[in-house]
Order: sequence, then structure tokens, then C-alpha cells
Amino acid sequence: MNCFILNSYLKIGLNNVNIKSRCKTVDNLMERLMTTFEKINDVLVHLFQEIWELEEKAIITEEFKDITNNDMHIIEAVGLGEGNNMTTIAKKMKITVGSLTTSMNSLVKKHYVERNRSEEDRRIVNITLTEKGIKAYKHHEEFHEKMSQAAISEMSEDEVKVLLKSLNNLSSSFIHMIMNKKFV
Repeated sequence: MNCFILNSYLKIGLNNVNIKSRCKTVDNLMERLMTTFEKINDVLVHLFQEIWELEEKAIITEEFKDITNNDMHIIEAVGLGEGNNMTTIAKKMKITVGSLTTSMNSLVKKHYVERNRSEEDRRIVNITLTEKGIKAYKHHEEFHEKMSQAAISEMSEDEVKVLLKSLNNLSSSFIHMIMNKKFV
């Protein structure tokens, strides 16, 4: 029974101690839950901002000052090896090919990536990392390894397992929200 209904009973004269007690318990529970939700929200928002800022400061060094965090993630999406076409890269990044094209043009001009036409089908253009792009990729990868290691360095094995389970649950919840378009 929610507190609104309980308060309604009290207003019409059902002045029962049990009802008052339940209402107080529900109020306390709701207050604790809101505080918990507010704390979780605060942690998530600040964590995202802190990781983004830390990543920007760590990976955009003197050597890579001509690119942005977003560029570095495009380089990551291109990946090592034979490369990918624009559609595949855009899907990995969850953006449109049109949005990717502008950034990709910039990365080509800065010599981080190159476009290569397929010999089998001239309509297909594969994007591959240049030597400079590979260095940026490895630099970014190293940052993520160090960040992950630092995050768990003070934790016990059991705490790491709990963290991993919690993060996987959080990720699943976000994916579920996206898939079901439940943003509010």
C-alpha cells in the first residue's frame, strides 16, 4: 500500500497506528531509494566525465596533438589488419556513414588512415591505418590497459569479480534500454 493511499485513510478517520507506522516505513524506504538513485546517477555521470577527461589528457599527447578523442576512437574502430569499409566502421561506432566521412577525411589528411579501393569491387573502399595510425592505435590501447589495471589494482580477486558482474549487469541494462528505446 503506498503512502498516498495510507494518508487518504488517515484523512477519512481511519486513525490506525499500524497505518501510520507503515506510512513512515514507506516514506523512509522511498527516501533511501531516492538517495540511492541520486548517488548512482551522480557516480555514473561523474565517472563517465572523469574517464573521458582522463583519456583525453592521457592519449592526446604532443605526438598526437593533431587529433581528438573522437578521432582516436575512429582509429580504434578501423583497427589493425586489413581494415574495414566505411559502413562497418560507422556501425562499430553507432554513427552514420555521413558523420564518419568528415572525420575520416581529416584523418586521411593527417596521415593516420588511408583509403584503398578493393581490387575485386572498385566500389568498395577499405580504410586502413598508416604507420602513424598504428602508433596512435597502440597508444590508445595501452591507455585502456593501464586504466583498467589501475581500476582494479587495489581490489581483491572477489571484489574484481563483483565489479565485473556489476559492470556487465549495467551494460546489459543500457543495451536493453537502447534496444527497447526506453530512455526515460
